[in-house]
Amino acid sequence: MQYVFYLFALISIASALFVVSARSPVNSVIALIICFLSIAGHYVLLNAQFLAMVHVIVYTGAIMVLFLFVIMLFNLNTASEPRKTLGTRIAAVVSGGLLLLTLLAAVRVGMETIPAQVGYDGSVGLVRSVGMALFNEFLLPFEVSSVLFLSAMIGAMVLAKKDAPSNLPRPYTGNTVKGAQPPTMGTSRTAE
Repeated sequence: MQYVFYLFALISIASALFVVSARSPVNSVIALIICFLSIAGHYVLLNAQFLAMVHVIVYTGAIMVLFLFVIMLFNLNTASEPRKTLGTRIAAVVSGGLLLLTLLAAVRVGMETIPAQVGYDGSVGLVRSVGMALFNEFLLPFEVSSVLFLSAMIGAMVLAKKDAPSNLPRPYTGNTVKGAQPPTMGTSRTAE
């Protein structure tokens, strides 16, 4: 079990490094998908199957496809990207080093304060326990969030709906007068 954890950790770290070092944005997105899948593997190892499936569906399935379509739509390439100055590179290295020091300090403090054995409940992360929690003690926030999502979807449809311009001719619906002809599109010139 521990070897599987280390395998997923190695895949996560390697793919995350490839995300930031890849020259092609499409390769970067594919590496990010691999990173998300390995993180979902960590969730399965922690017996949080529901969280793993939600992670795969939401991040890998939806958001990464959206990123891929945006990248393809904008046709991003590194040839048109301006070169980074030396000051920008130094600032990036310094901020990355500070972030690494902060993470190492947090891990050290966390290792000192976490007890050696933590109690484990076998129902953690299972779909049944998540459903029971959602529909019992968190029913009101669950329903409020569903109404919020519904209103966001309706708002997106209203914003995306295109209004028909009023200067276009109306569609032909049929003759009401005997012998009437359908309206013609545009102007036509008659021979003189």
